[in-house]
Amino acid sequence: MPRTPLSLALLNEQRAALGLPPHTGADEPAALRRAALDTVLAGAGAGAGGAEPSRPIVKGAVRFLLDRLAELAPGRSVEVRVPPHAAVQCIDGPHHTRGTPPNVVEMDAATWIALATGRLAWADALAEGRVRASGARADLTAFLPIPLD
Repeated sequence: MPRTPLSLALLNEQRAALGLPPHTGADEPAALRRAALDTVLAGAGAGAGGAEPSRPIVKGAVRFLLDRLAELAPGRSVEVRVPPHAAVQCIDGPHHTRGTPPNVVEMDAATWIALATGRLAWADALAEGRVRASGARADLTAFLPIPLD
């Protein structure tokens, strides 16, 4: 299956399906990713009647939130993975250079978006088995929810 990159046309098509106005901001990756997050959140707010966001839109939202996490908690001691969309290394502390990192957090896109936006608590996600976290530093509680501005 070919990969479809996030584009202004694709974003606006998804926004139109949700009854949202077109994105009028910059046509550059960071702005499109932020708009993708807004689109995913609007779709989630629409409930069952909302259109399911397309894979490039979800990937854009995930990437925006992971980039914000890495910006707010710079470092390389924890790897946060949201397969198949993206992964980042973040949080100051000892880091690895080869192989599987000792501190890994992994989850699906819906869980990551809910955690990062404050719609799901870290403890609840762990208790429900929605997050796999290994390593002494693999706790994102102090960094969630992520400020979006």
